Amino acid sequence: MSGHAVVVGGSVAGLLAAAALSQSVDVTVLERDELPEGPLPRKGIPQSRHAHILLPSGRAAIEELLPAAHLRKRLLAAGAREESLTAMLGLGPRGWFRRWQPITDELLLTCCSRDLLDSALREAVLGTPRITLRRAQAVALLGTSQRVTGVRVSEDGEEEDVSADLVVDASGRGSRIEHWLSELGVGPIPADEVDSGLVYASRVFRIPEGAETFPLTQVGADPVGSQPARSGNLVPIEDGQWLVSLGGTRGGEPTDKPAEFTRFAHDLRHPLIGQLISAAEPISGVSLSRSTRNRRRDFHKAAMPEGVVVLGDAAATYNPVYGQGMSVAALSAQALQRQAQQTGITAPGFARRVQQAAAKWVTAAYTLSTSQDQWVPGVVGKTPTRLDRVLSRYMSRMALVATTSYRVSAAMCAVTTLQADASRLVHPRLLLATANGPVLPPLEGPQLTQAERDFLSSAEPAASS
Repeated sequence: MSGHAVVVGGSVAGLLAAAALSQSVDVTVLERDELPEGPLPRKGIPQSRHAHILLPSGRAAIEELLPAAHLRKRLLAAGAREESLTAMLGLGPRGWFRRWQPITDELLLTCCSRDLLDSALREAVLGTPRITLRRAQAVALLGTSQRVTGVRVSEDGEEEDVSADLVVDASGRGSRIEHWLSELGVGPIPADEVDSGLVYASRVFRIPEGAETFPLTQVGADPVGSQPARSGNLVPIEDGQWLVSLGGTRGGEPTDKPAEFTRFAHDLRHPLIGQLISAAEPISGVSLSRSTRNRRRDFHKAAMPEGVVVLGDAAATYNPVYGQGMSVAALSAQALQRQAQQTGITAPGFARRVQQAAAKWVTAAYTLSTSQDQWVPGVVGKTPTRLDRVLSRYMSRMALVATTSYRVSAAMCAVTTLQADASRLVHPRLLLATANGPVLPPLEGPQLTQAERDFLSSAEPAASS
């Protein structure tokens, strides 16, 4: 199949969109920043210093997009960890979850640094035939309000028009797509925003001897409490390291001061993460991010021209605590690939069908994130409705039951990992289980193994830096 597509942006969403299209047409990826060789940070992803988790739904989508890359094996060989969501150490809004041995790998999360994942994707995608990387910046769309015919690019101070049968904007949070569309007479684009005021602080630690098998650990916030929502995530990544991300909403934000990082972790709803990192050697400074708002632009509801699709963070961003951004990008790219194979990229209505298919995943992730963030004190952009309050009471009780029931816990995990629709949570069996209440007494603290208890009882504070 002949044709040419231009993808704006060389991060996860852009690379996966390029991979999706390369089986049907030639693809040019426009990236304004220099891409590093190997797992190193790059300028265009300031949030890469914070914890990232690839959900099983996103991993499966990538495996379908890049079957020859064996990305899962490649990441594991480079030191990435796989952690079952039902076996993690997790404190939810209604208490500590019991740890269940995984029955299948359907709930395995891939834990590694964003730099490692990006590097593996670059190597796999940019070595694919029919994909060309060009270091240049897109500055405008070409065409009319009826059809986009290419992009204007700036390279070394010179501008050039590049024709394309399809333009995919995957340029991230800083996308100029709305401005470009307005120049063609398109818009406004329906939008929604919910901002909890969350600030993220992250730091990397060397895993201390004796703690190598500690799993993914999360001390969640209580989103319906009257205090600022504070949370922490300890993610085991490659090279024997923990990547620890701490978050706090308005009035309870962390700072970038190293001396305050461990103290903040100790002051969460449970001090477990603080206890762990007190015994670990910090090997990085503290990175701070305020780019945490939920914002979606409903391009699938707008009168969009043919020939342009918007994916990834350019379409929607989410509170990063839920770890859904990369997986939504992968699932959206999968939808792009399937539509391209079915009809070709020049078929009438192609872009609209792709945007609608991607909106399914955007809506699922956005609804999950905002349904929690709307309860945070001082949230901007959403006031809970009467229906929200009814659903919140039901979900609060289900969260309580999930702390003692594998069936309920696994069902909630399937929804949060985008493997099942939220309607699964009102299945008659789950309704009955929720109504009946917890099947076991609540845990008074984290469910630790003997080795984990031994480590915590014998660990000594590491030298601070």
